[in-house]
Amino acid sequence: MGGIGSGRRNQSGKSTTSDMRALDVRRLQRDGLLTPGLAFSWQWNVCGKEVASIQIRTEVDRVILDYRSRSIGGEWRPTEYPVYLEWTGLHYGGRRPWFRCPKEGCGRRVAILFGGSIFVCRHCHRLAYECQRETDDDRAMRRADTIRRRLGWRPGIAYPVGDKPKGMHWRTYLRLLEEYNAFAQASWSGMAERLGLVSRQLTRMHRLR
Repeated sequence: MGGIGSGRRNQSGKSTTSDMRALDVRRLQRDGLLTPGLAFSWQWNVCGKEVASIQIRTEVDRVILDYRSRSIGGEWRPTEYPVYLEWTGLHYGGRRPWFRCPKEGCGRRVAILFGGSIFVCRHCHRLAYECQRETDDDRAMRRADTIRRRLGWRPGIAYPVGDKPKGMHWRTYLRLLEEYNAFAQASWSGMAERLGLVSRQLTRMHRLR
């Protein structure tokens, strides 16, 4: 059985949701794995190679997680505990599953648990979302790429702008083009300032005077 480590951390020392092994109850439901009486292995892969796994058993209104875990520099130890499920109705019919965070004193209803010594919610791990550590120019680039995808263009502000999509009104296209140009310009300016290109350019201009 594979093990679950303590998670990676960015240079600031604070982990984000993308740094941790995530267990999504919606994915289990889509794959038909919440039926009581099942037992299966769940793996995490990087570049096609398994990097961690756990064993899961399903019971009525709960799943049992079984795996090995360790803290940094510690010994591997077996871990097994239940995570309770809650079901809510959907407006269009059917039911949606939720995890109840198993950490004592929490019990939040969440869709995703994140692995460490135990799988708990984002709040208990004190995780930030990946987008919360974006720089302003990163955020502007992401928004520019969102518009490029909507317009059917190749993602990446380094690529030239494309044509108006067939069937899109000109007013909509021109509005999106204006928004895209603003985000792209903000991203380029932010990157130049962050890399010191702006200050170096101003220094050269000052010397020319």
